[in-house]
Amino acid sequence: MTQPRPTAPRIPPRPESEWEPETAAAVNATRREGNPPWNIFATIAHHPDMYVEWWKFGGALFGDKSRLPARDREILILRTGWNCQAEYEWAQHAVVGRRAGLTDEEIVRLTDAKGADAPGWDPFEATLVRTADELHIDSHISDDTWAQLRTRYDTAQLIEVPMVVGQYHLVSMTLNSLGVQLDPGLVGFPS
Repeated sequence: MTQPRPTAPRIPPRPESEWEPETAAAVNATRREGNPPWNIFATIAHHPDMYVEWWKFGGALFGDKSRLPARDREILILRTGWNCQAEYEWAQHAVVGRRAGLTDEEIVRLTDAKGADAPGWDPFEATLVRTADELHIDSHISDDTWAQLRTRYDTAQLIEVPMVVGQYHLVSMTLNSLGVQLDPGLVGFPS
């Protein structure tokens, strides 16, 4: 059973004036000039040593070092955010997902209780949704789903798939538990 999420921050974002130089450098690498830092980063900045190390791992899965196609990665992340009922994660990655080529209809489809069986997915996209669901429910990718992933992905990509879903479970749990609130301009779950 899903518990209600905090409607206010349990830990408020840390003011920039208190950030260590390493934290500031990591946070500033993600934001557009003149914009305030995102609430996720300003909140996690309360733990600067962990922030900097976590940022390296997250960057490897999301940045230039990622081996997964951006669209595929965003299907995995958005379905994970939905499965975890992490509205902040969902809202941030709905924006990223659109940049990666997902349509609004596809983003909403990721909320469908039918999961991989929701009408409209091509077979490989359905495999990605099924992968996120299997990892969420059982912490394991079934043999049949693995075989489908192997038709398109090389070894590095196969390793990255559960790492992406696991990373965004970690992020979702953190966001939900800390009560990180949506940044201005973000839109939460579809109605």
